[in-house]
Amino acid sequence: MGMKRELYYGDNLEILREHIPDESVDLIYLDPPFNSSRDYNLLFKSPSGQTAEAQITAFEDTWHWGDQAEREYKELLHQSNTDVAELMRALRSFLKENDLMAYLTMMANRLLELHRVMNSTGSIYLHCDPTASHYLKIVMDGVFGKEFFINEVVWKRTNVHSDSKSWSATADYLLFYSRSNQFTWNSLYQPHTEDYINERYKFDDNDGRGLYMLDNMTSPNPRPNMMYNWKGFPFPDKGWRFEKSRMETLDNDGRIYYPTNEIGGYEFSKRPRLKRYLNEMKGRIFDTIWTDIPPINSQAAERLGYPTQKPLTLLERIIQASSNPGDIVLDPFCGCGTAVHAAEKLGRNWIGIDITHLAVALIEKRMNDAYPGIEYEVHGVPKDFGSAGDLAKRDKYEFQYWACSLVNARPYQGKKKGADTGIDGIDFFQDDNKPAKKVIVSVKGGDNVGVGMIRELISVVNRERAEIGLFVTLTPPTGPMVKEAAAAGFYHSQAYNQDWPRIQILTVEGLLSDKDKPQFINVNPDLTFKSAKRESKSGEQQEIPL
Repeated sequence: MGMKRELYYGDNLEILREHIPDESVDLIYLDPPFNSSRDYNLLFKSPSGQTAEAQITAFEDTWHWGDQAEREYKELLHQSNTDVAELMRALRSFLKENDLMAYLTMMANRLLELHRVMNSTGSIYLHCDPTASHYLKIVMDGVFGKEFFINEVVWKRTNVHSDSKSWSATADYLLFYSRSNQFTWNSLYQPHTEDYINERYKFDDNDGRGLYMLDNMTSPNPRPNMMYNWKGFPFPDKGWRFEKSRMETLDNDGRIYYPTNEIGGYEFSKRPRLKRYLNEMKGRIFDTIWTDIPPINSQAAERLGYPTQKPLTLLERIIQASSNPGDIVLDPFCGCGTAVHAAEKLGRNWIGIDITHLAVALIEKRMNDAYPGIEYEVHGVPKDFGSAGDLAKRDKYEFQYWACSLVNARPYQGKKKGADTGIDGIDFFQDDNKPAKKVIVSVKGGDNVGVGMIRELISVVNRERAEIGLFVTLTPPTGPMVKEAAAAGFYHSQAYNQDWPRIQILTVEGLLSDKDKPQFINVNPDLTFKSAKRESKSGEQQEIPL
């Protein structure tokens, strides 16, 4: 059976209900955005020699009480989990109809679906900050049952800010729940620190076994069958930790330390202790406070520019601990795809969902860069002319984002950035060792296109000092449009001694069928989007340094 690798574009509530079967997922990680009235801007740093940064709203973190929230609230009152229905009534009575209540309502519906798709040994990690973590925990108690709350993990994601006017918020939280008491768990260990070793491992018999520490050999609970005298040493009040046969094995292997008196005999007023050798220990088991994983800062090698990008190491730790190779990992708020990247690296199957075409396009590029030749399915993204036209009618901006991805361009700014600049996307290329050249993209999804649009693109290309303009259109161009584009002339590449049209008309149908392609050569693929690091292999369990 092949690997299950799937990306979905759309509202995760609808996708979960329509496409993800009951009890089919082993591990869920989600990082749902919430920080009231905040937009997350995706920053694209322009190549050297070009104008300043362009930015676009990657997604709007605005959850408002309105028709959608009211509809989803009514759904909550009529679903089968009556505890959740009563909980949401109480929360609405307390919070009233505001952004936070809208967020909790929509999250409750999605968490109910995530509970449905999780199998009996599965678990879920909800990543959040202090803004709403306390309310989310109450909702998760209602959905999963408070008895299935396992841990709250604290991830120290940043350092204290020197200008903070109160206790500096430096941590995120991971709410960890399971579906049952039989959840998958693989203990993870971290290497001992030098201070810890110096403090604990103080003994060495110079017998080649190395440093060791002394550990208690008494039972933590009363065990009558362990109450026996050992070599003259009376048993502790609750008995020994080991059966007599095990004690004999340890003794024969020189793993028991016996206290002695001044003349070298046994000191029976003290107790024997177990020798634990440093070179046989796995390390210290991780606790619920993680301080060893740095955030994605502006200089991080893995930074792709996505506003909420989480470190790959963070997701690797979660996936290693709470799933096994071949399990299915689901991220319903996929962002730039760190969870699915980590899942692929560790030999897990994966499903990613996001509500923006921009995110899905970034994930596709990330996975293709990291795992060349990888095969996965993408659902909800137009694959033919009909579905492209449907998207254009439903959402102008999502159509523009998607169309930009067809020519490997990044979307330019966003729908709230003010006056129309005539630019829907930007790309860059280098065909020599000189500064990068700019490409302007104009996207048209309407039924009526005309020669005036080509003239406008020519004007924008000249204004922006770009070398090439791409006109991406859903509707086939008219004869005058083709003639006007041809009259704009060519960009001549001295390095390749080739002429490329300054204005190139590309149809969506042609791009989907590979009949149309932008005409220029780029020797630096990282100019527009940063490439993810290529991984050594894909689809197999890999050892991750901890």
